[in-house]
Amino acid sequence: MQKLILNFAVVSVILGTGSIASAKEPLTAGEQSTVMKDLDPYLINAFYGTDAKGQTGRFGAEGGMADLLTESEFVALVKKHDLKLFNGPMLGDIKPTSAKFWVRTAGPTTVQISIGEQRSEEVRTAAQDDFTAVMTVSGLKPFTDYAYSVNVAGKKIRRDTFQFRTAPAKGQKVEFHVTFGSGSRYVPPNEYAWSNMAKTRPLAYLGLGDNVYIDVVNKRGAQRMFYYRRCLSPAYRELIGSVGMYAVWDDHDMAMNDSAGGAGMQAAWKMPNWTVFRQNWNNPGYGSGKETPGTWHSFSLGDVDFFMTDGRFYREKKDQTMLGPEQKRWLFEGLTAAKGRFKVIASGTMWADGADKGGKDSWAGPWARGERDEIFDLINDRKINGVMLISGDRHRSDIWKIDRPRGYPLYEFVSAKVTNQHTHQTFPNAVWSYNKGNFWGQLSFDLRPEDPVMTFKCVDISGDVVKEFPLRLSHLSHQ
Repeated sequence: MQKLILNFAVVSVILGTGSIASAKEPLTAGEQSTVMKDLDPYLINAFYGTDAKGQTGRFGAEGGMADLLTESEFVALVKKHDLKLFNGPMLGDIKPTSAKFWVRTAGPTTVQISIGEQRSEEVRTAAQDDFTAVMTVSGLKPFTDYAYSVNVAGKKIRRDTFQFRTAPAKGQKVEFHVTFGSGSRYVPPNEYAWSNMAKTRPLAYLGLGDNVYIDVVNKRGAQRMFYYRRCLSPAYRELIGSVGMYAVWDDHDMAMNDSAGGAGMQAAWKMPNWTVFRQNWNNPGYGSGKETPGTWHSFSLGDVDFFMTDGRFYREKKDQTMLGPEQKRWLFEGLTAAKGRFKVIASGTMWADGADKGGKDSWAGPWARGERDEIFDLINDRKINGVMLISGDRHRSDIWKIDRPRGYPLYEFVSAKVTNQHTHQTFPNAVWSYNKGNFWGQLSFDLRPEDPVMTFKCVDISGDVVKEFPLRLSHLSHQ
């Protein structure tokens, strides 16, 4: 096996969009997992290579699991660590009476999920989907705890972390919380964040982009490698097996730093990179599918509606759009029709004026502000109550209050340093701004009172609450 070189330099590259970005190499120092100590160097050499730009992996641009399986050394590692179930299970698209489960296997095989007497369909994994499968179990009860098992080629796999809770039904008066964040580069000493997050038992985790740091635009093998290693992390595996996962991408997991996809699908990297993203998540949807691909999607947890926007794939500054026409129409129609008491609009980049970088890479930029204000005007014109904003990108946690001449103030909650090492400065013009250590965001919903309450919490990497900020629904109302 090639010797792994870890002291890469940071190298700048120019994208087709004209932006300048830096590659960020895989980090391995401080790894404690015996599985990762064996697998990680192997995967990095195979797919990323020994240069700083990830261009020298031995499997070329489109490498994947099928290539790994041709090498006896990898097959031996799979056997040694009993990794026939290579990645997952990952829970997603949780509903009151059903849930979806994603897995990746080390080679073609049959997989099935069991919950008591309920069974998913049996699916055979194959190379064309990088040996991934998504299975649905139905016939469940709302807001109920379940344990499950995974059957791989007739072998039943059961772990203590294979448990979850279904979504509440509309109108069900319950209390639950979801977590969210970005800035989640694989940093071995910080991976325990995911285990501590899982212990708080969130109903869902919202990945707001930079969920893995890839920064390799033209090599799908290198992109897959970053997903393989993150999903092999024992702490992350604990989270995704028990919490509904919903994700969009931002610059570092779509392409490179501050990158924009531009209008249409002309860029040669767009469809292949989207395919890799889709193979590695368990979302309810991916944009408008193959007709207009993307990562945006929406879902509901009881009386809370979530809109996960993709501000990268169709971002085009000369057209003054962050979303592109198809996604913008989807968002406007979804917000207008939303019946949830609270509505959460998620963005990979920040919403508020004055939040950072003079709007260079956010909704506050002069090219994006018009589209942002159209969203805000829709909330006013249609008298849509209960809207709040969440975002990531900047490596800190913030609360921003956006006062508007018509309608109630919009609050933005930022959390973007789950595992990352690099920190961005705090801002005194925010309601609250914090950047010490690592943390995630939490939205706690209490739907039991007549006037329901959402409480934002900043939770540090050890699980301690740093900040609490409650908002009643009546504070987010046109009444």
